[in-house]
Amino acid sequence: MTEHTVEFVGTGETIEVPETRPILQVCMEEGIAQEYSCRVGMCLACSAEIIEGEVEQTVVEQRALTEEEAENYALTCMARPKSDLKLDRGSYPPSIEDAAADAADAAADDD
Repeated sequence: MTEHTVEFVGTGETIEVPETRPILQVCMEEGIAQEYSCRVGMCLACSAEIIEGEVEQTVVEQRALTEEEAENYALTCMARPKSDLKLDRGSYPPSIEDAAADAADAAADDD
């Protein structure tokens, strides 16, 4: 079974993740605090920007992320490493940032 090193930039945390397992699953087992909610690739809570490397997340591409976002972001609940990775857990895809801004604007308009 091939394993890849997953490094979380800015935290010093590194784990070894088999190609057959989701990154979030190994994070939980290793005690690494990775945000999550739905665990099925819908909520975007577990997203991380891919700084370096490749993941497989075909189900994700059909759900929460746009095609472009799926190239640059991993939903760690679904993503399996295809190479060594560097991920930034503090970055979210534009679609989630846009949704948050739209919600804030709507709330302001209601006032």
